[in-house]
Amino acid sequence: MSKKTTGRVRVLHYGVSAGALALAMTFAGAAAAQDTQAPAAAAPAEEVEAVVVTGFRASLANALDVKRRENDLVDVIKAQDIADFPDLNLAESLQRVPGVSIDRDGGEGRTITVRGLGPDFTVVRLNGLEALATTGGKDSSGGANRGRQFDFSIFASELFNSVTVRKSTSAMNEEGSLGAIVDLQAARPFDFSKFTMSASAKAGWNDLSRKSDPRYTFLVSNRWDTGIGEVGALLSVAYATRAQREEGSSTGRWENPSVQFNSSTAFPCSGAAYNPVSGPALTCAQIGTVTGGTSPTVTAAAGTANNLWHPRIPRYGRLDYDQKRLGVTGSLQWRPNDRSTLTLDAMLAKFTNNRDETYLEIISFSRSGAGLPQTDVVNFTADSKGNLIKGTFDDVDARVEYRHDELKTEFNQFSLTYDTKFGEAGHLAVGYGQSRSIQDNPVQTTFSFDRYDSDNYSYDYSGNDKLPNFNYGFDATNPANYVYSASNALGDASLLRLRPSKAVNTFKTFHVDVDYQILDGFKLRYGGNYKEYGFNSWEKRLFSRNLASTGTTFTAEAGFGLPAGTSIADVSRVISGFGRGLDLPSGVPTSWLAPDLAKLQAKLGYDCNCINANGDFRLSVLNQLGALRNITEKDTAFYLQGDFDYDILNIPVRGNVGVRWVKTEQAALGHYNTGSVTTPVATPFGTISTTVPTDGVQTTSRQYTNTLPSLNVSAQPWDNFYVRFAAAKVMTRPQLQNLTPGYTASSQSAQTLTRGNPDLNPMLSNNLDLSFEWYPDKETLFSVGVFQKDIKSYIQTTAVAMPYSETGLPTSLLTNGNTVDTLFTVTTQINSPGGKLKGYEISLQRPFTFLPAPFDGFGGIVNYTHVQSDIAYVIKNPTYAGNPRVQTAPAVLITQPLINLSPDAYNATLYYEKANFKARVSASYRDPYLIQVAPSATNNNDVRIKEKTLNIDSQVSYNFGNFTVTLEGINLTDEKDSKLVDSTRMNSEEYVHYGRQYYLGVKWKF
Repeated sequence: MSKKTTGRVRVLHYGVSAGALALAMTFAGAAAAQDTQAPAAAAPAEEVEAVVVTGFRASLANALDVKRRENDLVDVIKAQDIADFPDLNLAESLQRVPGVSIDRDGGEGRTITVRGLGPDFTVVRLNGLEALATTGGKDSSGGANRGRQFDFSIFASELFNSVTVRKSTSAMNEEGSLGAIVDLQAARPFDFSKFTMSASAKAGWNDLSRKSDPRYTFLVSNRWDTGIGEVGALLSVAYATRAQREEGSSTGRWENPSVQFNSSTAFPCSGAAYNPVSGPALTCAQIGTVTGGTSPTVTAAAGTANNLWHPRIPRYGRLDYDQKRLGVTGSLQWRPNDRSTLTLDAMLAKFTNNRDETYLEIISFSRSGAGLPQTDVVNFTADSKGNLIKGTFDDVDARVEYRHDELKTEFNQFSLTYDTKFGEAGHLAVGYGQSRSIQDNPVQTTFSFDRYDSDNYSYDYSGNDKLPNFNYGFDATNPANYVYSASNALGDASLLRLRPSKAVNTFKTFHVDVDYQILDGFKLRYGGNYKEYGFNSWEKRLFSRNLASTGTTFTAEAGFGLPAGTSIADVSRVISGFGRGLDLPSGVPTSWLAPDLAKLQAKLGYDCNCINANGDFRLSVLNQLGALRNITEKDTAFYLQGDFDYDILNIPVRGNVGVRWVKTEQAALGHYNTGSVTTPVATPFGTISTTVPTDGVQTTSRQYTNTLPSLNVSAQPWDNFYVRFAAAKVMTRPQLQNLTPGYTASSQSAQTLTRGNPDLNPMLSNNLDLSFEWYPDKETLFSVGVFQKDIKSYIQTTAVAMPYSETGLPTSLLTNGNTVDTLFTVTTQINSPGGKLKGYEISLQRPFTFLPAPFDGFGGIVNYTHVQSDIAYVIKNPTYAGNPRVQTAPAVLITQPLINLSPDAYNATLYYEKANFKARVSASYRDPYLIQVAPSATNNNDVRIKEKTLNIDSQVSYNFGNFTVTLEGINLTDEKDSKLVDSTRMNSEEYVHYGRQYYLGVKWKF
């Protein structure tokens, strides 16, 4: 046998022990199928291995074998890997892969980042078909997903038997990823050699919510020989509930009225540069008049506080999550002969995530200064960075707020694939599939009570900026201290806010793939695929915020329309027991009053979408036209690829080279406000006049093509040592919500508009990878890899000055003396210059069989990733004057890392397996990373930052024949979720925790 063959083809026999659900599968059939595809030449007897490895170690060895055989750069998790990690969902399973980090929302993994590139740059395929699954999230975590991101929180990890992360690409792989392609494969009946049935049940407990969380899984599979060939069927089900609590502090970001980013000047209020003390007279919003004060670092003077950074909405809050997750997979397979297989796969996932939020907060610091009563700064302390870190205030407006969201996601997918061999060396695979993801937020209700002009309020961020000390100066639990929130009189939303929304994503895919062995050592691949993607979304809001019987803004209880004699005490409840495990400063309230939505609904009937005896509760999409979107995308691709496998200078070299041609066709529909009309409406109070916005429609279409070459080479200079190189041109299409041509929030007096940009070009990158992999034995890997991504174009939000004639809006909308030549500032998305991303990965995996018994049962997995990037962000656009436009000042760029990029990240697992006992502990760390860069919604801070995290999980199990008992611990250190604003001042934006989660379970296999 040649060196090439002995180094790569090995006969391995794995026997996998019992596991939960899909994880209970054995891999003997899969291994046998791989062996039948091996070269016909037989290895010498001394080269054949007959080592039987079981349990967790077997799944690790099988994953390494797949990684070694691939031409592309991949990392693999096999079934028992996922089963035995204490993971709530697939994102948390994926964080064990080198280079993969996750972002959590509500205490569990939601999205992934691969080598510093966030979820926007990752393509996810389910059972071989690209898919998109979306959920809703809290506002500080980005809210509902309206882009191409894949929300892994929808799926239980038990539904899948393998996950493959493709870090390099070849021509036959679908385009769309700058970072990685993640393949999720559910179990199929032909994965099993015989009848298999397994089940598991777990009881969970969270030490913060103090509620139980059950999880159940079930799998049954069988295969039969029939007169028309072999037939197999499989069904798996996973169901779980989760009651999660989140508690902590937040600020709604920090702001300074003397500092502002916009399209013409960076700091229009204080002059040229930021100075926290001096500067010309302020023309922007002020928080009040200083009536006295002292400061160790800043001279006290009238107006000084207005030049300091302060929290917009200082508060403590509680969020309660009530989740239910159901996943079902089914598969039918038919093998009429040993050359052909027909497979039908189906998947259903339902995920509900009801969320209740309550806050005790100060709202007057966040208001615009025009025409409002000013908050008096009685005394204050400022630090050397210009932060108002401590102060006492009069005329403060406090609020208790309660928000309820009902969030539902339903995902379904089915696919039909047929693969067959033809001739002596040909293979054909044909597949069709479609999927749909519906993210529905039918209920989003917010109600609030206020306390106006309250004196002697104080906050103190000097001791602990994440857990500040608040003194409200009144009893926060007494209903007599509150009134119903006013609406327009103070520039805030009214006490009632209704904002239901919905988004629907659909995918239809057809692909044909052909490969033919035309020469010894050379295989030709060619084929193509067609994808049709649809996206539409809407959000509704109240027709009118005026809930008084007269149709005018109410200012007191009597004008609201509640039944006579109804007090705040009748429609409220007390939130208590706040702060467990937070080490709050002494004196911070741990109880406060909050609206009771059930009582308010019984009194008002506000969910009727109508005008009733208590007010106008009609909902309309016309009040939120920016969310009314409809986008269709059609992608057609063809590829040609050659796979080679030769000895060059007695060194086995294999790989592939090819090119992919892609055509993208996009059609987008958006809406804009054409004005408003005043309409008389009959109500229970008589006829009132209601101002109704009117709707215009904007449509656009475009197409573009891309040619994407790729190369993957793997050389084996020594047995079990591989050198891999990959190069490719890759692309990621613009995010869907950015393609709408609609306009919102227009102001004719200020000449401002907000819109999407349907002319965005895709983000392109030239990727290079080089890795060295050493496999001393079938269970051991040591690898080092370096990579570079030269990102040619990036997409960011900014403000662009353009004549009205270039906005695409009809001239009939012009008012206020504006003409088609008037320059408007349009906030939109643009293609910015981009930059380079560089990094390296180190991975080591080894069982400690070299240790004496019983310590030879130990083993470890550790990987480390370092990434750095320099991306140019536009923070100030060019300024123009005259018609035609003449540039009077160039754009201003800043260099920052990519959003979601952590410079350093590592994962480590220490495991032990001996006889029937198994145990492991895992740690996942990632450095701080950016979540937003100015000038996009940062309140004039340059960046928003997510702080570093270290999550530690563990599992212990013991096998009693067909039964296995497990004990799992998740987030054992109760890691906090902390967000900051500004790269220099590093002010706390949010600091919350979720508690520790434990599961006790039993697995059974027949």
